[in-house]
Amino acid sequence: MKIRIVSKQTEAGDDLRAHFEKKLKKLDKFFGEDEEAVIVLKSRKNGDKKLELTINVNNTIFRAEVTERTFENAIDSAIAAIDRQIRKNKTRLQKRIRSSAFDKATAAYGDESEEEKTFDIRVKSFSFKPMSPEEAILQMNLLDHEFFVFVNEATGKTNVVYKRDDNKYGLIEPAE
Repeated sequence: MKIRIVSKQTEAGDDLRAHFEKKLKKLDKFFGEDEEAVIVLKSRKNGDKKLELTINVNNTIFRAEVTERTFENAIDSAIAAIDRQIRKNKTRLQKRIRSSAFDKATAAYGDESEEEKTFDIRVKSFSFKPMSPEEAILQMNLLDHEFFVFVNEATGKTNVVYKRDDNKYGLIEPAE
């Protein structure tokens, strides 16, 4: 697996990069050599270290965001989180990641893997009124939701606004 490290407000030395490479080898059983892991490092004002680990495999995104006292501890927690995501959704993921990925994993985990649940999907239908992203954010806040789907009046395309962890907002637009 290829590793790309993005440092924000901090420096990632060769020792840290070697540590990440060593730890990410645990995920090699699931991902091939062509996959890329993106690690974003941020130092907080209080001294905590925030690490975001993202792996994109055949348009399936595995992501973990962890805040710990050190980046070494954070990578361990992030890898454990991704491992849990994979084990929890093993059956659904078998067709998307390496076909031989679960041969060793099934033997290693045995029957300890988490029971896969079926999705309980509640369907809502409503008509879209074209609006601006600002109006959509207002509507989302009035409904006390974390996200809101709307038709952007400027583009005519379906967009999503969402509330971020840093109390800011995000806008998701379809790619051209």
